[in-house]
Amino acid sequence: MGLDEKDILDEQNGKGEQQPETELSESQKPTHVTKLSGMYRDWFLDYASYVILERAVPHIDDGLKPVQRRILHSMRRLDDGRYNKVANIIGHTMQFHPHGDASIGDAMVQIGQKELLIDPQGNWGNILTGDGAAAPRYIEARLTKFALEVVFNPKTTTWKSSYDGRNKEPVALPVKFPLLLAQGVEGIAVGLASKILPHNFNELIDASIAHLEGKSFEIFPDFPTGGMVDVGRYNDGLRGGSIRVRAKIVKTDSKTLTITEIPFGKTTSSIIESIIKATEKGKIKIRKIDDNTAGNVEIVIHLAPGISPDVTIDALYAFTDCEVPISPNACVIEYDKPRFLGVSEILKHNTNHTLELLKMELQIRLEELFEEWHKSSLEKIFIGERMYKKPGYENAESRDEALKFLDSAFEPFKKLFRRVITFDDLATLFEIKMGRILKFNELKADEFIKGLESEMDDVKNNLANIVPYTINYYRQIKKKYGKGQDRRTEIRSFDNIEAVQVAVANEKLYINREEGFIGTGMKKEEYVCDCSDIDDIIVIRRDGKFLISKVDEKSFVGKDILYAGVFKRNDNRTIYNVVYRDGLNGAIMAKRCAITGLTRDKEYDLTKGEAGSKILHLSVNPNGEAEILKVTLKPRPRLRSLHLDYDFSQLAIKGRSSMGNILTRYAIHRIELKEAGESTLGGLNIWFDEDVKRLNTDKRGLLLGEFRPKDRIIAFYSDGSYCVYKPDLSTHFEDGLVRIEKYNDGLVYTVVYFDKGQNYHYIKRFNAEHIEKLVPYLSEDSDCELVYITHTDFPRFKVEFTGKHKDRPAETIDIEEYIAVKGFRAKGKRLSNYTVGKLVELEPAKTRETAEIENTVEEDADEQAGGFEPKGGYTGEQMSLNLG
Repeated sequence: MGLDEKDILDEQNGKGEQQPETELSESQKPTHVTKLSGMYRDWFLDYASYVILERAVPHIDDGLKPVQRRILHSMRRLDDGRYNKVANIIGHTMQFHPHGDASIGDAMVQIGQKELLIDPQGNWGNILTGDGAAAPRYIEARLTKFALEVVFNPKTTTWKSSYDGRNKEPVALPVKFPLLLAQGVEGIAVGLASKILPHNFNELIDASIAHLEGKSFEIFPDFPTGGMVDVGRYNDGLRGGSIRVRAKIVKTDSKTLTITEIPFGKTTSSIIESIIKATEKGKIKIRKIDDNTAGNVEIVIHLAPGISPDVTIDALYAFTDCEVPISPNACVIEYDKPRFLGVSEILKHNTNHTLELLKMELQIRLEELFEEWHKSSLEKIFIGERMYKKPGYENAESRDEALKFLDSAFEPFKKLFRRVITFDDLATLFEIKMGRILKFNELKADEFIKGLESEMDDVKNNLANIVPYTINYYRQIKKKYGKGQDRRTEIRSFDNIEAVQVAVANEKLYINREEGFIGTGMKKEEYVCDCSDIDDIIVIRRDGKFLISKVDEKSFVGKDILYAGVFKRNDNRTIYNVVYRDGLNGAIMAKRCAITGLTRDKEYDLTKGEAGSKILHLSVNPNGEAEILKVTLKPRPRLRSLHLDYDFSQLAIKGRSSMGNILTRYAIHRIELKEAGESTLGGLNIWFDEDVKRLNTDKRGLLLGEFRPKDRIIAFYSDGSYCVYKPDLSTHFEDGLVRIEKYNDGLVYTVVYFDKGQNYHYIKRFNAEHIEKLVPYLSEDSDCELVYITHTDFPRFKVEFTGKHKDRPAETIDIEEYIAVKGFRAKGKRLSNYTVGKLVELEPAKTRETAEIENTVEEDADEQAGGFEPKGGYTGEQMSLNLG
């Protein structure tokens, strides 16, 4: 039996029984024990560090993961200006990357699809549809001109040995651009993840220039798939931040929607799949979906009959992948450690790093120019002074003796040089051949040396002004490669869509009033209304108790149900008109109240709460209507009249807990509806939020006015169209909105536009007709650009000229006298025959009030002069009305 650890320790400490000294066998000798926890701690940390540093997280200097860096390094070594097979590039990269070819191929496709560093040829897949690239043997690639100029420079690159020691690879490529932020990256390591979103090429350059100039800047994501993004909680790309990305959905017509751009990270297939799932769950109602995506996204959604396209758009954002949240997590490797930095800090680091790289390149170039100047000056003196003809040089018996002679011969000229002349310098002169000496031209040599000196002065000047030099470098990069790099993702503020408000009524609500059950699964009971499976319902019982409950298949809410319906939280316009008896023999009370936010499944009371109270009349009015009741009292002695009318419009709207007013103290026989009432709430004030481009009643944005049921809104767009809308809070307005206001069919709009086909400015005046669809108000025959729109009563414009007519004095035009009011489809009148440079609206010379006074004075003068009065005594206004 072997000795345990305790016995060994006791022996070493002189404890335990004295044992005769015997030699232990190999099996009895104690062995070193490594605990499992130690193995886990050491080996796991080694593995985690390797994954973080060598696989998943990008380096802050060049913005590349190791596999990406090795791919680009291999492509640079293979580069000859022509395309290379991707399979060949993958094989070459495996000299530096100690992993399989699949990981290299996948990483290369991801870089190629961004089309910034790699120029792809062949089928490289589609980020819109999610289609994969063809096999590596079928596709080709080469470096872009941008990559060759910005990413590589062997002179400023720090090198290290590859994994097997056979080759050299860069520690980090000398990238002179914020490449990490331009491309974005996503990587999952062990216990750590990095997610940096792509940003716009030109905006990054502008931000770098702003940083170098000491100005503040902000940068936000820009995705290759387009769409819209809400960056309100971006948090500079740090952990804890979040953005929302939406697809761009266009209303093709009242029955069709078209998705033209999709959220980042999603494909057309995933979008369609999510829409189908939402349809199967009954969240939205559509007839069919067509995917016509090719070069651009085009998912056509055909709506079911009677479905609102505006509500469906909101439902698509609420229930499908048409809106997705993205949480950035900017993590990079800096000094061989992971660091969490904001995108602003990363950009500042990249900009400073670019400055240092440019400075290093200038210093290297200055050193090269200095050496070239030193060498050229030596040659000029050597040949010009004919040192090669001197006896000491010609008769030298050895190379060393010739070099010693040259050293002494250069003694008078050494003070002209900027550094010491070494024997290595003299050795280069010794190697000059006679043919080169015979071709030597002193004038050309002087010009060449002066050119070097001039270039050295330029380099020194750039070093002395390194910040302006770096700014100019960025501007040149933007000028050369910034074309076609416009922002693709529109930055907008999104409104919060309440799923309850946009969910399609996919269920039917049934009720058993006597037993007190309600739900969507009781199909043999009384039908109440349509609802969605996420709605809340309100139930009011005859005894005055009411509660709010979630829609369910079947639930007990209390017997003797008087009313049940879908409940809308925070709805102040739905008014409950109630007549109830207070207790068994109490007074008859009347009240009007709104029921807003309440706790689910908690009972509340519309009465005072006395035992025996009973609701005698209840009406639920979505727009605050107030009816007139005919009340019949029970006969009793000394009661003169058994009938009375009660008008709810005379009763103020109060809180749900108010007791109400006394209608009568006598017992009631019955209550009948005498007359349906109208709304007592007045119009609804509606605002337009310019940030989210939506209507609201929360006092956000521009107040459009007070709207009654027949009132409308008119919106004008920059593409030359307008539309009249119902004041529906779910309305989605088109892009390019330039004017929105309450519709007034009496307003005269004055529009100035530029006809690009004829190269002239035109002006027109018209009344906007009540047409609830997009109609063009500019000419459809040629390309027109809206310049100005106003509905001032008597507009005046100051027109300034430019081009060959810039010396022409400005003109003032009274629009009312210049052009008459015509239809909105009329072309209008040419504003001027000269080239218009600037248009300024002036204060009107008169107002509507002064114009009416002038018209009255003119009419009085006409009457005094014996003006004509129509037969029968009609006024002109009356005649126009009668004539229709």
